[in-house]
Amino acid sequence: MKLAPAQLGKHLQGALAPVYIISGDDPLLCQEAADAIRSAARQQGFDERQVFAADANFDWGTLLQAGASMSLFAEKRLLELRLPSGKPGDKGAAAFIEYCSRPAEDTVLLISLPKLDGSAQKTKWGKALVEGQQTQFIQIWPVDANQLPGWIRQRLSQAGLSASQDAVELIAARVEGNLLAAAQEIEKLKLMAEGGQITVETVQAAVADSARFDVFGLTDAVLNGEPAHALRMLEGLRGEGVEPPVILWALARELRQLANIALQYSQGTPLDKCFSSTKPPVWDKRKPLMSKALQRYSAQRWAQLLLEAQRIDAQIKGQAAGSPWMSLSRLALLMAGQRLSLPAE
Repeated sequence: MKLAPAQLGKHLQGALAPVYIISGDDPLLCQEAADAIRSAARQQGFDERQVFAADANFDWGTLLQAGASMSLFAEKRLLELRLPSGKPGDKGAAAFIEYCSRPAEDTVLLISLPKLDGSAQKTKWGKALVEGQQTQFIQIWPVDANQLPGWIRQRLSQAGLSASQDAVELIAARVEGNLLAAAQEIEKLKLMAEGGQITVETVQAAVADSARFDVFGLTDAVLNGEPAHALRMLEGLRGEGVEPPVILWALARELRQLANIALQYSQGTPLDKCFSSTKPPVWDKRKPLMSKALQRYSAQRWAQLLLEAQRIDAQIKGQAAGSPWMSLSRLALLMAGQRLSLPAE
């Protein structure tokens, strides 16, 4: 059965369902929904936790065996299954249908997967997850640009802060739809707010204060052609607990603009027109940085680097081999002009 994200908190105050499915593409909202279910399970005595990562080589029999076996350590347990590809295959589909028809007793199964499109929801396994009598299917929708200021205001309020409209809009402009980045900005603002009030000056001070290890500072260093500085900033961001998806989002955003502008420029469009016609347009303050970066590579090379960013996205989601942090370091160095070869496909 479907459960709206807004109803999850109230639902978790009662008896837990045997199966929860979190489906969506926003890392922060999906993570927070999963955390809420984990916390409720702990409070209700589900003391044992097993996590399964369902990659291409996953043995689906493991899930059914775990459901059928008795727990050695606790009376109640939480099983987590992460399916980053969103495609279970024939064996996984059969396992979902079988498990959801007869869930294990004293067990909560938490399934995390990307957004299920309409066709996937109409399959037998999709229906078992979405419409099952013993399942709670939570579809996580992204926050669009119009909703973002309201989301930020609500988030600030939860942190005991209030903010002027200008301050909210400045935060929204900085994070451009990335909720993980927005949540991290708000955590910083909590430390800097005077009397719980956030002004434009507070946000600007937070920006200046965090410029040492800041994703926006990282992109500036990359565009300015400072590979050593970019690498130091990347290590600093990692040390501060910034997640790889936030860093990839910031680098990929610049790459998309660079690849697009370089292609238009190579076809004879004047640079200023390229800057103004791209979405979002390049601000005057950033034009010198973008101009400097565009001199570094051809349109084809920027497009290759954008493909590299897609490969890192697959690594983060567990769909490709390799370390996301190592790959992010290479990508930052390449974007900054360090001569390295791209890995073979």
